[in-house]
Parts: sequence; structure tokens; C-alpha cells
Amino acid sequence: MNLNLNHLNVFVAAAEKMNITEAAKALFISQPAVSKTIKQLEDALQVRLFVRDKQKGIMLTDVGREILILARQMQSIENRIFQAASRENQLLTGKVKIGSFPAASTLLLPEAISRFRAKYPQVQIELCEGVSDQIKEWVTDRTVEIGLVASPFAGFEHHSLVQDHMVAVIPDDHELHNIEIVDLGKYEQDMIYCKGGHEAALNSAVQQHHFNLESSLTVQTAETLIQMVRRRLGIGLVFDFTLSSVSHELIVKPITPVITREIGIIALSFAEISPASMEFVRMMKES
Repeated sequence: MNLNLNHLNVFVAAAEKMNITEAAKALFISQPAVSKTIKQLEDALQVRLFVRDKQKGIMLTDVGREILILARQMQSIENRIFQAASRENQLLTGKVKIGSFPAASTLLLPEAISRFRAKYPQVQIELCEGVSDQIKEWVTDRTVEIGLVASPFAGFEHHSLVQDHMVAVIPDDHELHNIEIVDLGKYEQDMIYCKGGHEAALNSAVQQHHFNLESSLTVQTAETLIQMVRRRLGIGLVFDFTLSSVSHELIVKPITPVITREIGIIALSFAEISPASMEFVRMMKES
């Protein structure tokens, strides 16, 4: 049986939108055309890819989820084929799909994208933003080819880009403004922890240094943490890289013990990503 790549592309669009109407809009075709194509694919494979529900719309079946990953792989291979041919003609084309968390998008991507687009104007860049754990899932299920994430990088090939460390954040009139280094052991009850993208490093610090996070205030974003510190609800604890992406007027102090992490770019296999993505990774490493 020969698979029709157009059928797979329609299936992927419907699976990602989880809505036939939205998929049709994204593909610039009619809703009946999307439904007909999916039915043809289901008939060809002799499986049900979606379960139709009057209230929830469409949902992937178990085999549908499995085929979605494989369909994305086929899309990636098709993209790589065209890019390899374009490279031979010295004109790189296609698409680079990148996952990134907001701080990395703000601090690392603009310069890299600017340089890349200047050299390869024919290549489309698609950016998906989330937290590091989401991005790792997207790389695993082929939603994106490469991802900018915080360590740990287990299960992925990676290139480290930034060595990051946690800092304490206080208002300018705080009693600690004359102290050079904030000892977490003395002030853990007053800490406001930023958990978004910081969980792995925080959990490691909890195990190693026996901090008590349960009795402290935890937030998800640096923006929220800054607002809490401004209201004098505690001492903010956040990674310096994340803090650098947010405008603020607060005092930043080093902490003890030192808590570190890495920011890196990951892929399931750098050898298997498209030529355009490979070139983007090269530029990121040189930035």
C-alpha cells in the first residue's frame, strides 16, 4: 500500500488542531475536504485515527497517537530531502521548527534568527514556546526538531549554550541590602521560589541541602516573583538567566550554597535533523 503524503499532512494538521474546521483554515482547504481526506487515510490503513465526540470534537485514538509521531517523522524526512536538494543548488529552503522557553526566546533567539534569516531568507522558522518539560516532550514526539531547554538533558543529544546560577532578589530598602551573599539556610522561610523551569535544580538543592519548600511561597514565572518581592512578601529566588529577561529595579544578590543549571539546545539526534536545522544549531553554538 502506498501512503499519500498529502493525506498524512492533513491528518497531522487535524491532530495538532484537534478541530476539523481549524485544520481546514490552516491548510486553506474546505472542511469537507479535510474530513474526506482523513476518512480516505483511515480506510487505507484500516484503523480509526480519531474518535468523534459531539462535545469535545475529535480525539486521537491510541493508534492515532502512534501514527501521528510517525507522520511527523515522514514530514521531517520530506523536509530534509528538499533541503538536501536545495543545499546542492546552494539555496537552503524548508522549515526549522524550534521549541523554546520564554527567557531563551527573549535572550538567545533574536540574534540567531536575525543572522539565520539574513543568510537563508527562503527558510521558514516556526517557534513553539512552553516550559522545558513541555519542549522535551515536543522534541520526543517530533512536534519540533530542536529545543532550547534547561538541564538535565538526559535522553537527548545536546549542546550547552549558557551556564546559569540562582540569585536572590530583594527590594532596595530590604534589611539584606548590605549583605554580600544571601545564605539560604538562614532565610528559607522567607523565600519566594520561582518554579517555572527551575524544578530540577530546586529539587536537587532540596535533597542536597534539605531546604523546606513546603513552608515557602512558590510561583511559576519571574514576572510574578518580581511582583511578590515588590510587595515585600519575601526574598525572591530565581535563576539569573530567567531574571535577565524581565525588566525590574530590584537588587540582585548571589546565594550560598550555589545552585546552577545549564541552558542548552537539544535534539533526539543532531545527525538526523534537517540541513536547515543543523545550520541553525551551528549558528546558536557560535552566538
